[in-house]
Amino acid sequence: MKFNYTNLIYQDNLKEGITTATIKNSEKICQKAHQEILKDRKNNILGFYDLPEKNVSKILTYVKEQEGKFDDIIVLGIGGSALGNSALYSALKVEKSLKKNLYVCDNVDPYLIKEILSKINLKRSLFNVITKSGTTAETMSTFLIFLEILKKELPETYKNHLVITTDKEKGFLREVINKEDIANFEVPDNVGGRFSILTDVGLLSSALVGIDIEKLLAGAASMKKKCENSNISENPAYINALLHYFYMKNGKNISVMMPYSNPLYLMADWYRQLWAESLGKKNDVYGNKVFVGQTPVKALGTTDQHSQVQLYVEGPNDKVVTFISVKNFTYDYEIPFLFQERDEINYLGGKKISELLNAEQKATEIALTNANRPNCHLILPQIDEFSLGEFIFMYEVQTVFAGKLLDIDPLNQPGVEAGKIATYALMGKKGFEKELEEIQKSMSENQTYEI
Repeated sequence: MKFNYTNLIYQDNLKEGITTATIKNSEKICQKAHQEILKDRKNNILGFYDLPEKNVSKILTYVKEQEGKFDDIIVLGIGGSALGNSALYSALKVEKSLKKNLYVCDNVDPYLIKEILSKINLKRSLFNVITKSGTTAETMSTFLIFLEILKKELPETYKNHLVITTDKEKGFLREVINKEDIANFEVPDNVGGRFSILTDVGLLSSALVGIDIEKLLAGAASMKKKCENSNISENPAYINALLHYFYMKNGKNISVMMPYSNPLYLMADWYRQLWAESLGKKNDVYGNKVFVGQTPVKALGTTDQHSQVQLYVEGPNDKVVTFISVKNFTYDYEIPFLFQERDEINYLGGKKISELLNAEQKATEIALTNANRPNCHLILPQIDEFSLGEFIFMYEVQTVFAGKLLDIDPLNQPGVEAGKIATYALMGKKGFEKELEEIQKSMSENQTYEI
């Protein structure tokens, strides 16, 4: 994988903008952030750093045992327990000609549940329930719905259609596993949900549909070596985090990820949670109110050249754009020489469709650069497990390093917890009566109008 950040750095003689001098003068804060990461790793806080060396023999044994039994894999999870699963499957289903279907039930929308039920064959379906706590309202509600259906339709064998990924020792689901002897996998204590794609959370469903998870981890291991370098210019995660940090400080509070390949579109979804939930914080580690973070936005090239790029080029200069492109396509098509007499289209004849796709990316990059809009470019040699492993690990390290530069905790999510508490109260969970009373009082003061 190649990373070109030329268009994030301006000439040193400019009075404004990020320059090479800016980077050189940042050595002190970068070394501080690097040392904090080393300290956290020593204290076993950043468990995702150890995942490239993960032993996946249990997963591979289980997958082999299920061979020929299932056509549909249904993941019941939300956030970090779902986005990575969807992203990996979407990225590789065409490239790998995956024969199994992966459905991810990551919302409590009844229409989504109905859609999944209408597509699957229950007798040929395996449900992977993923929640570390075993109390996530969204995941547990869909689990209860599908469990009831399984018990009704397959009373003798329903357990064979379940596999649970949860805390290794505690929680409601661990009790269910022990009581009913259901196949199970673990969510590590020291890996947060949005960093869990390379744990059993993301690896199990990937292996079940036919993705080579050993190659995925090999890619992560390759990137890990690069990301352990304290030299900023030789560490792609660090330099990208640093540049985004400076642009955040300069008021560019929107981060656009724009893959030029449909299979990579959902990787931008995975990135959105990672970047938003990790960096969007009210307080820094010293208790000061800072209200930091970039709003991540996804776009798809070339589709969104016709919907968003006008804004990016001529609208507010408050964005940093990351392009992702693919150098080599396994599948490609040559544009035929039809209507050769027409100059409007004959220039396309004989070109590969991938040539046009990558030319469009370059053209958009040129337009942004000429408009002094910062942008960078990740180039994958091809879409495969190794490249995706590199991509995932780079962005996980980049996110933590950016958090350290911002002096915030990139691992917590207090804003999300506040929403969970309100949900518990509204749904009548015991112990949240006081919160419900406060919510009801607030709601009674609201005014709603018929329109």
